[in-house]
Amino acid sequence: MTPLSKIVIVGGGTAGWLAAAMLRHHLRQDVCEITLVESEDLGTVGIGESTVPPFVGLLRRLGIDEREFVQETEATYKLGIRFVGWHQHDDSYFHPFGVIGRPIETHDFYQCWLKARARGDRSSLQEFSPCSVMAQNGRFFLPTRARNTPIGGANYALHVDAAHVARYLRGYSEARGLKRIEGHVTEVARAANGFIERLTLEDGRKIDGDFFIDCTGFKGLLIEKALGVGFNDWSQYLACDRAIAVKTEHAGPIMPYTQATAQKAGWSWRIPLQHRLGHGYVYASRFCSDAEARSTLMRTIDSPALEEPKIIPFTTGHRRQLWKDNCLSLGLAAGFIEPLEATAIHLIARGVEFFLRYFPDRNCDPALTREYNRRMVADFEEVRDFVVLHYCATQRDDSRFWRWCREIALPDSLQERIELFKRHGALREGVDELFRKSSWQSVFEGMGIRPTGYCPRVDHLDYTQIQATLETAREAIRGMVAHLPTHEEFLQAQTGAPTP
Repeated sequence: MTPLSKIVIVGGGTAGWLAAAMLRHHLRQDVCEITLVESEDLGTVGIGESTVPPFVGLLRRLGIDEREFVQETEATYKLGIRFVGWHQHDDSYFHPFGVIGRPIETHDFYQCWLKARARGDRSSLQEFSPCSVMAQNGRFFLPTRARNTPIGGANYALHVDAAHVARYLRGYSEARGLKRIEGHVTEVARAANGFIERLTLEDGRKIDGDFFIDCTGFKGLLIEKALGVGFNDWSQYLACDRAIAVKTEHAGPIMPYTQATAQKAGWSWRIPLQHRLGHGYVYASRFCSDAEARSTLMRTIDSPALEEPKIIPFTTGHRRQLWKDNCLSLGLAAGFIEPLEATAIHLIARGVEFFLRYFPDRNCDPALTREYNRRMVADFEEVRDFVVLHYCATQRDDSRFWRWCREIALPDSLQERIELFKRHGALREGVDELFRKSSWQSVFEGMGIRPTGYCPRVDHLDYTQIQATLETAREAIRGMVAHLPTHEEFLQAQTGAPTP
């Protein structure tokens, strides 16, 4: 074997510094040198300011103190996403993290709830989600400190400032021996076998490496410009191809969730941080001009802007090979799915985790790269299908954009999920998927897709037991949440952050 002795990461930002932190944590410094090359002149896209629960687990695995991280990145807590106007123009629903209900004996809670609804019970599904009830009331508490209570099955993520996260992870990585080089890559030299062997910087410096990680954003300097792997375009499923973002001052309380509001040609986000709000509009350029998008965005903000809005064009999809030869792509260099479910940082972390799982030597056995690419493409497709579900089931027909969403031909994998669910709420869950049954159930319910019946096996459970359990669970969650601190009170106690 010829072990890797030098890994070179090209590009900083969230992707580069998260990769650096994870690799530096797992790989011994005296065995493998890790260098990161970035140019501060290039800047970063930095539109991703929201995460999913696995990110919190990643911080713990890296030995990062969560409280310190929240303080340093001016983060807030996130219990889920509130969707406004997606199914119909004037409705809303919530996608919570964590569990929804608990099994009744050996029976799935959702199936018991379906039977109760069939018998006339009017309880909503989200009344049995601790995260939904907390979010609705603007309250928060760490579920890890409340195990074996009505909110013990809750989960949470973070809203973060992307620039602060990159800065924090840079400090973490450099403290563990990572070498950073300031410079702009102008040339990529390849060996006779096609592998990348060195980079040339604008000032003439040469940087050799055994393995290279491309974190250069949409341009894909290594994976695309040098290796030409090609791109799988998913714009036939997702029409949005541009975003316009702006930061504003705070307005009102800091709610513990992201809000995604449907607009004429896409949707707008509202993400609360400790020190400001993040606003943006994701839209389809075929149905909306940049000027119209800017006007729409500025109408949605409810506090003074801190900067000029920034437009970010993008293409939904992924590289045909995310790992080729001795080059791995991460972040925007690997692919992009609009930030509706805040999966960008998760896909970066998954990319590094799978790379560590299939860690190569200098020869980069093709069997490893094939399996890596298969697993990562499966992750991208899972996220794609979940995001498409938010659009395709809409009942809106008030604009060309929403009519287009209603008429698209769905990926076979999503069509099969929908058909299976419509029978009696069955879900096809894969191995180690991001979105578990409570997520699919919440979005199906919110978008008006409900099973035609429940699983007949539930008839073997006494219905009076179902009734009593639902009533007890609903009141227990409601009662406990009423005594929890508000999100702002919890933040202030944790970080000393002043209420805006």
